[in-house]
Amino acid sequence: MIDYYPQIKAVHVYVAVATGSLYLLRGLLAVTGRESIALCAPVRYASYSVDTVLLTSALMLHSMLPAAAFSNGWLRAKLLLIIVYIALGVFTLHRARGPRSRVVCYVLALTVFGFVYAIARRHHPWGPLAPWFG
Repeated sequence: MIDYYPQIKAVHVYVAVATGSLYLLRGLLAVTGRESIALCAPVRYASYSVDTVLLTSALMLHSMLPAAAFSNGWLRAKLLLIIVYIALGVFTLHRARGPRSRVVCYVLALTVFGFVYAIARRHHPWGPLAPWFG
């Protein structure tokens, strides 16, 4: 299965960009008062589909790599931040009580997504902060 690693990694990267782009669009719709479009069935199902492919490719990559690849904690940091990103996304799209808190959650979620991306690129738990804390 390791023979397919480059292809699966490419799918994972493209789908990660797609899920981030889709959230960027949905969050922007939500903060501008167009929640009905951000939450309509076709958009939600597209999000579910993209996220399912992302999770599947992540699990496939995880099963291919040796345990030593994760020894410095970058994957744990990434997974923890993904949970934070999902929670902020839920608040942005569903649970935020007012427009101001919706915008704050949206900006924080995009920031966390950026950190997840940086951690994945550097394979370091501090991501872009590695030069200062790593």
